[in-house]
Amino acid sequence: MPPYTTEAGDTGGRKQWGLAFLAIGMAFVLLYLPPGAQQSIATGLRGSILYPFILTQEALARGSTARATVLGMQEEVEALATRLTTLSTLEEENRRLRGLLGLQEREVPAFLGAQVLRPSTRGSESLFLVDVGTLNGIRPHAPVITPEGLAGVVREVGPRISVAMDWTHPDFRASAMTEDGEAYGMVEPRRGEFREVDRLLLNGIAYHEVLAPGTLILTSGRGGVYPRGIVLGTVDEQAEEEAGWRRSYWLRPAVSPGAITHVLVGLGDRATGEMEP
Repeated sequence: MPPYTTEAGDTGGRKQWGLAFLAIGMAFVLLYLPPGAQQSIATGLRGSILYPFILTQEALARGSTARATVLGMQEEVEALATRLTTLSTLEEENRRLRGLLGLQEREVPAFLGAQVLRPSTRGSESLFLVDVGTLNGIRPHAPVITPEGLAGVVREVGPRISVAMDWTHPDFRASAMTEDGEAYGMVEPRRGEFREVDRLLLNGIAYHEVLAPGTLILTSGRGGVYPRGIVLGTVDEQAEEEAGWRRSYWLRPAVSPGAITHVLVGLGDRATGEMEP
C-alpha cells in the first residue's frame, strides 16, 4: 500500500524547491553584475536586512573584551582629567594672544561620533563599518579620525551605516607635511609580511629636507579631503633617496586600525574645514 501523502505536503515541498532554485538563480545573476552594481546592492543590504545581524555580531564580539575596555576607559578618564587642567590654562592664553593679534576664530570642522562595526568577512581586512550614514549628514570621502590621529576615510554611504577604509587599504592616500610646515609630501600604505607590521611611506620630500626620526607628520589639508593638522604618524627612518631630487621616509602610524572602537566622522563640507555655501 503506497504511503499516504497530502496535497498540502506536496505544495509545501514544491515551494521549498522553488525558493531554492530562485536563490541559486539570484546568486548567479549577482555574480555577473558590474562591480558598481554589486557595491550598491551590498550597501543596501548592510543598511536594511543585514543591519540587525551586524549589530548582534558586533555586540557578541565586544562582550568578551568589555572588562578590558572599562579598565582602559578608567585610565583614559584619569589622564584626561590631568590634561584638562593644563588645557584650560592654555586655552585662556591662546584666546588672549588671538585678541592681541586681531585674529578671528576659525570655523571648527564638524564631526560626528560613531561606533566601529567589523564586517568580519573575507576580503574586508582594510574595511570597517560605522553606524552613521546619510540620515546623519555623512557623505562619501568624509575623514574618519580617532584621538590618536587619522584612521581612514568613508567610501560608501547608506542611510544608517557607512563603509570606510583604514590607512592600510591600497587606495589610501593623504597629502602630508611636517609639523612646522617646512616639508610636504604624499603618504601611502605599504603592506608588511603580517598585518601588524603594515607601515606608511612618505614620498616626495625634497632632497634638501632631511627628516629626523621622531618627526611628527600631519595632514596638510591639500586636496580638500582631510582637514589640516591631523596626525598621520612619526618618521621612523629613511626609506630611499633619489640623489639630488627627493627622499622618502618610513612612518610609524599613529593609529592601529585593529584597535579602534569609536571614531569621529566628518560632516558634509565642514569636515575639511571649508564653509558650506
